[in-house]
Amino acid sequence: MKYNNIDNINIPEKEIYAVETENLTVKFDNRVGINDINMKIKKNSVCSIIGPSGCGKSTLLRTLNFMHELIPKVSVTGDIRIMGTDISEYNGVDVRKKVGMVFQKPNPFPTMSIYENVISGIKYSHGNNNKEKAADIVEKSLTKAGLWKEVKDRLKISAMSLSGGQQQRLCIARTLAVSPEIILMDEPTSALDPISTEKIEETIYFLKNDYTVVIVTHNMQQAARVSDHTAFLYIGKLIEFGKTRTIFTKPKVKLTEEYITGKFG
Repeated sequence: MKYNNIDNINIPEKEIYAVETENLTVKFDNRVGINDINMKIKKNSVCSIIGPSGCGKSTLLRTLNFMHELIPKVSVTGDIRIMGTDISEYNGVDVRKKVGMVFQKPNPFPTMSIYENVISGIKYSHGNNNKEKAADIVEKSLTKAGLWKEVKDRLKISAMSLSGGQQQRLCIARTLAVSPEIILMDEPTSALDPISTEKIEETIYFLKNDYTVVIVTHNMQQAARVSDHTAFLYIGKLIEFGKTRTIFTKPKVKLTEEYITGKFG
């Protein structure tokens, strides 16, 4: 068959994923943390990583922003692409600007005010004289983190005066201030009370409008509530990955079903 006007043929563009891993393996000395992980996480979505303790959830998460590069005797093999670009093309500083991290326990800088905490990651890049731009970033970041209304009249007080849930949202705001595209969260509500947990989950829901969120959680109900896709890990291997509704109602793998229904874990 001949095409007389081949320029008019519409060839679909290859989808660019926020995160894509291929044969990703992490070893701690001779111990395998995760093995041969292949997954694709869509932009502007929330992906939960679930599985029993010690299955490799946090290991996988921390691999996505070079955190294992800081640990001796760690071997990372396979490919990671962030927004379509191989992670090896970034240096450690650049990848952590593009891929932000929120940890299990709130970790605001104790000697800084709320305002100073938010701008701590950007003050060098924007300079100390651009106060108007910094103030705008602080307000926008705190608003997106769902904290602005609660702290807007006390930005100069110590971050340590906030409750645990507020501190965690402050840490989210600090992460947002450097304009990442992807936000990693490692069990961000495990140290919080139910009310604070609900506020964090609401924040995660709205964040996906502008960011891609990857969250490690031991709470399967939380994964079902907040995520679009879910990855189930077991002993370092990716057992099943798919839409959250499917994973929790019609899993394809028996091991997934057994974990979801509480037969182990």
